Amino acid sequence: MPDAIHEITSHRLVLPADANHHGTLYAGSLLRYGLETAYAAASRAVGPQANLMLRRVLSLECRRSVPVGSLVEIRGAVLDVRQAYLVVGVVGMPLAGHTLPWMDGLFGFVQVDEKGLPVAFPADVEAVGDATLWEPLRTRLEKLARIRGATAEWMAKT
Repeated sequence: MPDAIHEITSHRLVLPADANHHGTLYAGSLLRYGLETAYAAASRAVGPQANLMLRRVLSLECRRSVPVGSLVEIRGAVLDVRQAYLVVGVVGMPLAGHTLPWMDGLFGFVQVDEKGLPVAFPADVEAVGDATLWEPLRTRLEKLARIRGATAEWMAKT
């Protein structure tokens, strides 16, 4: 059961408008589902003064096709917090008859001012505690953090 303070749960019914020509969830819809859940988790964690901008989709993996008519559950939680930047993990809970998540991902958001420039969060933001569900994404995030480049340098400053 999700911790009411640190995790959120969303549910979506996969409709024909969300499907590809095979009758399964289209990649663009999968991205939208993940982003909506991630934004909701980030916004709830920051609070009513949240003014978040998606900075980066760090990782998104689809492990199983999802047929039209499926009701999917996606959980989201803040996994890492910096001065003005946070990373949310999302997990598509296993479909009926399966044991592994059908998708998971990492989304980075930055708190911005009215000019769109990074600013500190208006209040303390907490990451979710240690929970088995989030360990694979924490491990992936650690690996991604070692990759250097413009984004890594920018993240280190926030």
